[in-house]
Amino acid sequence: MNYLLLSFLSFFVGIIVGLTGVGGASLITPMLIFVFQVPASIAISSDVVAATLMKVVGGFKHWQQKTLDLQIVKWLALGSVPGSLTGVWILHCIKSSGTQDLDSILLRCLGVGIALIVALSLTKLVVKTFFPSFKLPSPAKWDLNTNYGRICTVSAAAILGCIVGITSVSSGAMFALLLIAFFRLDTSKLVGTDISQAAILLMFTSLGHLSLGTVDWSLVLPIWLGSVPGVLVGAKFCQIMPQRPLKFVIYGMLAMASWKLYQV
Repeated sequence: MNYLLLSFLSFFVGIIVGLTGVGGASLITPMLIFVFQVPASIAISSDVVAATLMKVVGGFKHWQQKTLDLQIVKWLALGSVPGSLTGVWILHCIKSSGTQDLDSILLRCLGVGIALIVALSLTKLVVKTFFPSFKLPSPAKWDLNTNYGRICTVSAAAILGCIVGITSVSSGAMFALLLIAFFRLDTSKLVGTDISQAAILLMFTSLGHLSLGTVDWSLVLPIWLGSVPGVLVGAKFCQIMPQRPLKFVIYGMLAMASWKLYQV
């Protein structure tokens, strides 16, 4: 294992995350599998733990700046945390049964998870780029002061949390779409709310993956050393880089990675 190369590539992944908001897990996990030949179970668990630090640091910063909606974070966490632990429990059951190839199952789940994120994000990007005057139908806003709004929020978060628990991807991407579609959050609070809920979700998901015994700290530390400075650099340049062309390239790379993961 070339740990210097791992930190170097993680640094560039961090820059991409800082520039575009594309989830680090969607990029780092396939990188570990294809470039460094890490088994899927170890790649996913190690990436979950590595991503937690970035999210916690970012969430704390947004909490200090008051650029988040604490009520939304609370209700999302009430659904996503049990959902993610359920996902990890499913992995425990598969691993303990010994009748299924855990890595093979995870590769396909990861491929489907990334493909879903790419499809949703790319559809939104294409509509905004080529049909700027087209207005997508807006679903009803979820009011967290009502039981209906709370049930919908917790249920949706539980489903997405389960996906995160199994595959490690979409802790930010699909939750961001949920925040935009059903809560109409403005830009000033969208990023902070998304990062903060992801921080809580990943903290508990990390504990679950640690219990699986598939976290490799020799992978986690180099990823931290590269990705954290990379995110800070990317955030500084995000205002001057052309976002849409860059996102098209990244989503194309993710689409190819998801297809290859599913075919392995």
